[in-house]
Amino acid sequence: MRPHDVWFAGTAAVAITAALFTGTPMTTGQAAESRLAQECTPPPLPGKVVDVDLTDTTGAAPMRLTVKPAKVTAGTVSLRASNTGTLAHEVVVLPLAAAQPLGKRPIEAGSRVSETGSAGEASHNCGAGEGGGIAPGSTGWATLTLQPGRYELICNFPGHYAAGMRAELDVAQ
Repeated sequence: MRPHDVWFAGTAAVAITAALFTGTPMTTGQAAESRLAQECTPPPLPGKVVDVDLTDTTGAAPMRLTVKPAKVTAGTVSLRASNTGTLAHEVVVLPLAAAQPLGKRPIEAGSRVSETGSAGEASHNCGAGEGGGIAPGSTGWATLTLQPGRYELICNFPGHYAAGMRAELDVAQ
């Protein structure tokens, strides 16, 4: 087998795995680009920076989304989302009503929750804002203007919210 054949087989496997777990087919070229783009460093981000860890390999709780710090002041907030898992992920920022419990949004068609009222998202592989997902080992980011209140940060890929990928971010006056 030639080295090119090994590379092609590997990127094809990545494309098939990505399609299975995200529901979004990837071409071999996209898989190779995703694999190559994993080594990225976000630029200096404005405002208060919240680090979001996205993972799916933690034993008893296989999917998890964590935020640090979990409390910031209102205004410019930048999310720096690092995917330390093995699947593609995203971060969607949804407001939480005062009495609304974390993790209790209705699951809709496609095993996702409604993104109505979203304040924004970080789902661009090695880039800012919306995209097709953050690849394993990569980072995505978003800068938002957040008002005081409670927010639920979620991964809304099919089944990920129900599997535990959610965390609360409190924004104070």
